[in-house]
Amino acid sequence: MDRVVVVGGSVAAVNAVDGLRHAGFEREITLVSAEDLLPYDRPPLSKEALREGRQHEALLLKEPEWYDEVDVCVSLGTPAVGLDAAARTVALADGRELTYDGLVIATGSRTRSLPVLAAVPGVFEIRTLADTLGLHAELTPGRHLVVIGAGFIGLEVAATACKMGLDVSVVEIAPVPLTRVLGTELGHWFRDHQTDHGVRMHCGRGIVSVEVTAGGTRLSLDDGTELLADLIVAGVGVQPATGWLEGSGVELADGVVCDESLRTSVPGIVAAGDIVRWPNRLFGETMRVEQWLNAVEQGTHAAKTLMGGAEPFAPVPYFWSDQFEAKVKFVGHVNGDDELKVARTGDSSLVALFGRGERLRGALCINAPRQLAFAKRDILQGVTYQDAVAALG
Repeated sequence: MDRVVVVGGSVAAVNAVDGLRHAGFEREITLVSAEDLLPYDRPPLSKEALREGRQHEALLLKEPEWYDEVDVCVSLGTPAVGLDAAARTVALADGRELTYDGLVIATGSRTRSLPVLAAVPGVFEIRTLADTLGLHAELTPGRHLVVIGAGFIGLEVAATACKMGLDVSVVEIAPVPLTRVLGTELGHWFRDHQTDHGVRMHCGRGIVSVEVTAGGTRLSLDDGTELLADLIVAGVGVQPATGWLEGSGVELADGVVCDESLRTSVPGIVAAGDIVRWPNRLFGETMRVEQWLNAVEQGTHAAKTLMGGAEPFAPVPYFWSDQFEAKVKFVGHVNGDDELKVARTGDSSLVALFGRGERLRGALCINAPRQLAFAKRDILQGVTYQDAVAALG
């Protein structure tokens, strides 16, 4: 293997490059990114970077000289637009074609659009640093920000803007936030937490119409409520960025389909990050995980697999979220239909355990970091849900 191309300016891509060098690959590596900027950290975009207007240098995953030190050719501002797996070439938007012996797909995800907002000017998303800096410049105390979507990103943006002195409303079509992922009981906790800090929550509501006026953008909800917004943030989720792979022969199904070791359906091609759908043997199911730590670990693992490794990738997924004073941490893989046991551990803290059958599937810990480590250990060791609940008390 003489040439490896890593497609994506993501944390998974950078860790794949790092993993290749640590695994002993000494030949040519090219990193291709659609953005004009060197890869940077994205979790702060809806929190610290949004609040402080952090610049690119403060968010870099690696310092600029690192790319020279590990001898990586970086091609910025050149999205991949096609893949010819038979010829082993990646087509770029500028007309170039890169040949490869090994390929890492790490193009991550892209934001979903909301048709009702398609023709509305000045609607912000939070996916890139440019998005965050553009919104930061508009976050003036007293202005009315309407956030569409009460997922974790939407709730983080709402909390950040509220702390900056804005008047904040959140519109969510589900009855409570995060119900599909965490269930109704915990969804009520997140709704109440936002409300207690001054955010107006409009849950179980859809947008009927949007009108741009001289005084702002008027959103009419299906219960008759009208919101006059100075700013709108759309946070209605993301989807895998796989459009450039259509017709390539790489199997796609809500992401890039991989085996346990992160190999795709095409020899010589592996994948890492938000884009990957793979069988996690620890949980006995196929999953796609949109989380920072998963992307870090998958990048490293995909590099080892490309170098000939065959170990399965079977982690306990982990993510975190900061909303006002709540430090939210989660381990596992769950959905809103799983069994749930919630224990209050203080006025502003709780531990929630999720189970399916006899299996402990996950834990949500709010302002309770020690319990998170215990829950991860229990999942790895196969402790039953019933035993974990009994130990919780």
